[in-house]
Amino acid sequence: MRKPTKLTDKSAQSAKPASVAREESPASNRATRAQERRAAIVDAAMEEFIARGFAATRLDDIAKRAGVAKGTIYLHFKDKESMFEELVRIVIVPVVARLTALPPPTGSVRDLIEAFAGNFLKEVIGTRRGDLVRLIVAEGPRFPAVADFYYREVVSRGIAAMRALIELGIARGEIHEKDLARYPQILVAPAMIAVIWQSLFARHAPLDAQEMLRVHLDLIFGERRTT
Repeated sequence: MRKPTKLTDKSAQSAKPASVAREESPASNRATRAQERRAAIVDAAMEEFIARGFAATRLDDIAKRAGVAKGTIYLHFKDKESMFEELVRIVIVPVVARLTALPPPTGSVRDLIEAFAGNFLKEVIGTRRGDLVRLIVAEGPRFPAVADFYYREVVSRGIAAMRALIELGIARGEIHEKDLARYPQILVAPAMIAVIWQSLFARHAPLDAQEMLRVHLDLIFGERRTT
């Protein structure tokens, strides 16, 4: 297939047939409207999933909330699972990517871990992202494909980042328990506890997640020395 000739000078631009210009605008508008409909569907899906749970959410309810016909959903997503996966990619994966893209370890490993966990708490606790994580914890066992996807796209990346930091801490002598590298889940346990606690028990006993994280890291690294 021949590639269209690129027009660069004004005379060439003015020579473009008017019919071509008329065709380009509607096509561009259609693409924009399609993107807007897709975004509306994803937003509606998030609200429905959080409100009803994954199992109870119906495509009809998502379509109604998004203001589109049910058939429109199938132009963008093949089923409910693919829609949920898209939601995770848009809402959670970018956060994990930012958190795992840590700067070069010029400071202490503890400082890096505190930054990682602190940003996680800020980005997730009390937000719709936290609601989504709790939904996966609650319904993942019944929908293993959803849980598997979440593990690949989110959990495995976070665990790999934590293991790398632990190994660096051991090499520097900041962490003395070498077996911690085998269980990096221990390092991020306070963050997950905070996510679950927020929805179940916060109204009975509010939890200071940042302070809990500090105590947890004191157990691993030793108490910070104050000057």
